[in-house]
Amino acid sequence: MAEEEKQETEETTEESAEEAPEGAEEAPAAEEAEPEEVLSPKERRKRERSQASAPAGPQRTPEERAGQRAERRRGAAASRRRYRAVRRGKRGEPGQGTPRADREPGSKKVRQGTVVSAGADKTITVEIPVVRRHPTYEKVVRRTSKLHAHDESNTAQEGDVVRVIESRPLSRTKRWRLLDVVERSR
Repeated sequence: MAEEEKQETEETTEESAEEAPEGAEEAPAAEEAEPEEVLSPKERRKRERSQASAPAGPQRTPEERAGQRAERRRGAAASRRRYRAVRRGKRGEPGQGTPRADREPGSKKVRQGTVVSAGADKTITVEIPVVRRHPTYEKVVRRTSKLHAHDESNTAQEGDVVRVIESRPLSRTKRWRLLDVVERSR
């Protein structure tokens, strides 16, 4: 009897398939596929938590909850301390970097650099390169600083390598004087 019912249902589906146009089959499939809800990550987590099949935990007072949180945080902090101690041990002693230049108190600073601008009257702009080792990472770090120097006779030109010496303030930005031209530009 079950076999007869299967045959009847197969026949009816074949007949309905023959009668229905081809586009009609795709239409119900399109109706069934609804657009999914777009949820924010917070809402998605909240929904997943509400659908969890695990049994609910016991009710806790705010003091118990705070105590458990503090315990969790203490454990995490201890773990962090251990991890950082291991990292420090692996890293070894920090480097020394470039030692400070020996200088007698009262002596004036002398710098050597390249003239990048000599357009102003009696003033030159000198670029001073500084190459040092980083104190912690021991990597060579290159920096440049620009300063204005007083050139009384306008002898320096752009590209010259010059030495400048510290002096009293000569203008708002000039605190250096031209000592000598070490090498002329070509």
